[in-house]
Amino acid sequence: MRTMVIARYGPPDVFEVRDSPEPTPKPGEALVRVHAVGVGFADLMQRMGVYPGTPKPPFVPGLEVAGVVERAPASSLDGRPLQVGERVVALPKFCGYAERVAVPAQRIFRLPAEISFGDAAAIPLNYLTAYHTMFVIGNLQPGDRILVHGAAGGVGGAAVQLAKARDLRVFGTAGPTKQEFLRQTGVDHPIDTREDFVEVIRRTAPEGIEMVMDPIGGKSFTKSYRCLGPMGRLAIYGFSAAAGPEGKRSLWRAGKAYFATRRYHPLKLMADNTAIIGVHLGHLGETRGAILAKELDELFRLYTAGKIKPVIAKTFPLEEAAAAHRYIHSRHNVGKVVLRVA
Repeated sequence: MRTMVIARYGPPDVFEVRDSPEPTPKPGEALVRVHAVGVGFADLMQRMGVYPGTPKPPFVPGLEVAGVVERAPASSLDGRPLQVGERVVALPKFCGYAERVAVPAQRIFRLPAEISFGDAAAIPLNYLTAYHTMFVIGNLQPGDRILVHGAAGGVGGAAVQLAKARDLRVFGTAGPTKQEFLRQTGVDHPIDTREDFVEVIRRTAPEGIEMVMDPIGGKSFTKSYRCLGPMGRLAIYGFSAAAGPEGKRSLWRAGKAYFATRRYHPLKLMADNTAIIGVHLGHLGETRGAILAKELDELFRLYTAGKIKPVIAKTFPLEEAAAAHRYIHSRHNVGKVVLRVA
């Protein structure tokens, strides 16, 4: 079967198309015939070798796929056995850039007929990350205010849609060419990345806001924290400051961003009445699969109700995974990037 293999850590050119053996499912796993793959910033970090838990090369990346069950295990997450031919989305730990992937049953979720494979591949990680952060851990309520960094990207765009569905007031950052897109998607206060977002927030909401979603890291975490008011939450779900636009691995850049990240003493958080939230779905799925299933069911309900819909920036054939990664590195994408497998 066709796979996209990362032969060594490095820029997008390290991808190789290889004919690999079909995976053999272990007990409790299903074999999924992949139709579409979601591509996110975590994939880029895997390729550069700076994503936690990344295998040593050569390996196949890919954390979210949509497809059809070809071999089913005896049981599934909800106790109803999966059936051969069922349409599903799945969250493999790696190996998604392939024609077939073996995935534990607890990381496979039934897909409603109304959702295309392309849209389905764009939903799990982005929308689950946003939903889990905002409404499960973050407990945001109608009327609350949220700053979404990268509001034209995958998780950022999902957060904006979910925020509007729950009547939140949205601040969103993006580059100068994406400001009109932010306005079209309902961002109440678009912020150009050339502006000082702390100044914009404090001018509009002097008392501070309820949440900031920050996947950047480094000095950005410090500035984001300054936007919070009492009972505010800084939600961290990425560390893109460690990756440069050229797509090459740079331990110097990663180290610089790491040491620029401020440490917060628990007594400081107590005095400020604030919280710092960390979200990593890859680690959560091992022990909280039932929670993710419930959240994904709600996301599918919102999709069928017309409340959310992934914005697909561009779709590439599987063999053009390197081009897909370069496209994201360029920061040109507005929305999610998807690989088409079949």
